[in-house]
Amino acid sequence: MRAAAISTPKLDKMPGMFFSANPKELKGTTHSLLDDKMQKRRPKTFGMDMKAYLRSMIPHLESGMKSSKSKDVLSAAEVMQWSQSLEKLLANQTGQNVFASFLKSEFSEENIEFWLACEDYKKTESDLLPCKAEEIYKAFVHSDAAKQINIDYRTRESTAKKIKAPTLTCFDEAQKVIYTLMEKDSYPRFLKSDIYLNLLNDLQANSLK
Repeated sequence: MRAAAISTPKLDKMPGMFFSANPKELKGTTHSLLDDKMQKRRPKTFGMDMKAYLRSMIPHLESGMKSSKSKDVLSAAEVMQWSQSLEKLLANQTGQNVFASFLKSEFSEENIEFWLACEDYKKTESDLLPCKAEEIYKAFVHSDAAKQINIDYRTRESTAKKIKAPTLTCFDEAQKVIYTLMEKDSYPRFLKSDIYLNLLNDLQANSLK
């Protein structure tokens, strides 16, 4: 049987972003120690000038702004749409990356990683389903998973049973739980965050040039 790797579409191609070097390093620490680590390990980019950070994250932010016909240009109107719903944010490739960067700053990037892995899984060929389902389960759902997602016991057990005879929908229940968690918890904070507001303000300023 061919092995199948979990792919996270394009998210690793944006500079300065996204995946933790060692996802196990936060395991097994006390609450106070975790707080200390969060202070010490705050991504360096958040201490940089925001324009420089955004320019490194979206290479065509300023140079492409004057050419509104380019498909690669991110517009202020497009970024404003991200505030309408989490669905619209995640439907946009750049939106996924910016939101992922925000989640990384909160040490909860496993949520977007799992959600994207599920989206990719739904496109899997039938002969690859068993391998891919097992890999996603071990990476995110298993009780000892390195990037264990925050789902209830019933959903975890239900998912474990479903992957024994995997279908394209065997992660749907868990994915819905994580989507709801992001929608009610992380997404509202994202809309008030510097990373989102500075990006929007910068794009609006450039559109007036």
